[in-house]
Amino acid sequence: MKGVNRSDIKPGLQVAVVLKKDQRTGKLTKGIVKDILTKSQAHPHGIKVRLASGEVGRVKEIYDDRAVTAG
Repeated sequence: MKGVNRSDIKPGLQVAVVLKKDQRTGKLTKGIVKDILTKSQAHPHGIKVRLASGEVGRVKEIYDDRAVTAG
């Protein structure tokens, strides 16, 4: 699933993002969504999120529609 709609993304989801430094190459970084930073309902380049690792990028793929729980 693509990450252009804010409604598809929730904290706890496993996603792949493109970090700012990787925009030219398109390298994907996997992580768990901590915060949603984009305020609009949709963004053509992907919704900007902060991962649990602290990295910030735009969502390109959503791997799982179920929240990942620590435990």
